[in-house]
Amino acid sequence: MRSNIVSVGALTLVLALSVAFPVEAYEKQVFELPEGARPHDVAPAPDGKVWYTAQHQGALGILDPATGEVRQVPLGEGSRPHGVIQGPTGDAWITDGGQNAIVRYDPDSGRVDVWPLPEETGYTNLNTAAFDSAGLLWFTGQNGVYGSFDPQTEEMRVFEAPRGRGPYGIAATPGGEVWYSSLAGSYIARIEGPGGELELHEPEEKGQGARRVWSDSAGRLWVAQWNTGRLSLYDRAADSWREWPLPGEAPKAYAVYVDERDIVWVSDFGGDAIHAFDPESETFETVPKTQPGANVRQILGREGEVWFPESGADRLFVIQTGR
Repeated sequence: MRSNIVSVGALTLVLALSVAFPVEAYEKQVFELPEGARPHDVAPAPDGKVWYTAQHQGALGILDPATGEVRQVPLGEGSRPHGVIQGPTGDAWITDGGQNAIVRYDPDSGRVDVWPLPEETGYTNLNTAAFDSAGLLWFTGQNGVYGSFDPQTEEMRVFEAPRGRGPYGIAATPGGEVWYSSLAGSYIARIEGPGGELELHEPEEKGQGARRVWSDSAGRLWVAQWNTGRLSLYDRAADSWREWPLPGEAPKAYAVYVDERDIVWVSDFGGDAIHAFDPESETFETVPKTQPGANVRQILGREGEVWFPESGADRLFVIQTGR
């Protein structure tokens, strides 16, 4: 194992690099957020800024990495935002568990729009969202639902998920297919068209806890298995599964994200670490979090950058992978 030392202001971080990746050394920058923000998810904004959900403060956070300036936009009474993504037109789309609603923030006007789910659905514990190739926003609710919202017509549809509770992570493939993962149901599902029909897939091992899912450039699905502490891969073309245990004694795989080089990033609650996995060499590289219990709950990025929200430390950090 080799180590690189990176200085960030007054903070010096030691990055333990266990294998030789195409990137020999990572630069890492840390940004402090308002105390108590508890950033849950993060998403790059179209203007070089970065959004995060300040879950405990009912706001959308906006970070300017160039200056370190942070401001927060309140989302409404009772808001507890979970996920945030960038939409096709550059708006921020937020799944708000507190308001049981889909929320949109327009960065040009500063306008916040709120679309509550139908009352008959009850509390859904909204989680994450993704756009399909037709422009529909699909979302998950851990209390046993998934659904869609059409930004053009404002039509909201909510469907009951197989096996009840569990729908959690969701992502779109390069071809515009949408897949979600079920933590309690231990499966992943492809949503087949606007009618919400599903195609379910699961590995042989039951109860693995498929927490989050992400697609690589070939449309293969990478899954963070919370209960087993493993990273798994589902290749739909071959209808095959593979999996790799995360490094460490008691890993807990939470978030997964695949960057533009098809390197797979996984957050590990058990090891207080981030792991980068190279599918070609089938090796992991480990980067420790900035402090124990920092708890990275989502990972997103853009070319040359991978962003991590540390919900337990009120920080965002970015790893510069090179452009």
